[in-house]
Amino acid sequence: MNFYAIIILTTLVVSYLLDLLADYLNLRALNEKLPAEFQGVYDAEAYRQSQQYTRVKTRFKLIVATIDLILLLAFWFSGGFNWLDQELRTWGFGPITTGLAYIGVLFLAKMIFSLPFQIYSTFVIEARFGFNKTTPATFVADTVKGLVLAVLIGGPLLAALLFLLEKSGAYGWFYCWMLTTLFTLVVQFIAPTWIMPWFNKFTPMPDGDLKAAILAYAQSVKFSLANIFVMDGSKRSTKANAFFTGFGRNKRIALFDTLMAQHSVAELVAVLAHEIGHYKKKHIVKGMVVSVLHAGVMFYLLSIFLTHAGLFEAFDMRQPSIYAGLIFFALLYTPIELILSIVMNLLSRRHEYEADHFAAETTGQPENMITALKKLSVDTLSNLTPHPLLVFLHYSHPPVLQRIAALRAMGNG
Repeated sequence: MNFYAIIILTTLVVSYLLDLLADYLNLRALNEKLPAEFQGVYDAEAYRQSQQYTRVKTRFKLIVATIDLILLLAFWFSGGFNWLDQELRTWGFGPITTGLAYIGVLFLAKMIFSLPFQIYSTFVIEARFGFNKTTPATFVADTVKGLVLAVLIGGPLLAALLFLLEKSGAYGWFYCWMLTTLFTLVVQFIAPTWIMPWFNKFTPMPDGDLKAAILAYAQSVKFSLANIFVMDGSKRSTKANAFFTGFGRNKRIALFDTLMAQHSVAELVAVLAHEIGHYKKKHIVKGMVVSVLHAGVMFYLLSIFLTHAGLFEAFDMRQPSIYAGLIFFALLYTPIELILSIVMNLLSRRHEYEADHFAAETTGQPENMITALKKLSVDTLSNLTPHPLLVFLHYSHPPVLQRIAALRAMGNG
């Protein structure tokens, strides 16, 4: 076992143990006493269910993570990466086609092994707690559509990246960075009108009090809003949400039909104001810039390690290749990815506070945002008292009690 193998193995195990510790502390932090802020919102049975939901989801996540790690290590130390490479080389194709097949087989194997866990999560856990509305037909259709998109969109992109890294010499990483950036921007433009409707139905919001209130609010903050859609979220779950996506004429705000069924007009305007706040505060652009810079650093480091024979020796590869190097570098990159994800989550949580502040300030009614947050927490059986370590590692949104406290401080200020 060489230096690269030791680093990768240590990283995988430490990451697993760190998540295990965070989940353990999170379960210990569950408090049977209902927080005062939620008195009169959560009844005793619903609050008990929320804690049980957290326990069940956490234990299931631990089982999945353990099996994933065992399978990866078993495949690695049994020489699986080299065996697959040697088998595919006998097909006699060039490096690009062989690379697509290599990564495609690994991707498909991962998907197949994950499928039973997805089925159990959807049809057992989510159903047990009253969330699941996904039918077997919808589940199968979603799986097939996701696979088709991976082939039609991800396949050509991967082929182009392999070609550039194979043929462009020292500047291959830069061309890959530029191509990935362009690809990301194009997807942002086409996703709202070409990709997302493939999975969900988006219906223009009908005229009425809600649409009039939303348009009046948008006009008050000088936000051009031509597209307000209702998405059939109830097709898969009772959980509610709203989101903003796209740029320019393709930008749209969508509300889940489940959200509209559970909230008042004033609360829905507050939720939409929060989403508009992300746009007004340029959070989407900032996120894109950070992602682009991250991709640049990643491709540059990739170009360095692809030339290191030790990386391939760590996986007992008889012949180095660009495509296998992509897989191995992804594993080597894990500690950097963990640090970057922590930073990105920290930035995201700050953006959520800013969007909450924007919504409360521009609507003039912080209490509407607070009420909406409470209802969303109850309807999704959210954990009200997550442990700080879990929040630090994985939360893209601040815990709801902290968001409410920030809104109350603003109202008192």
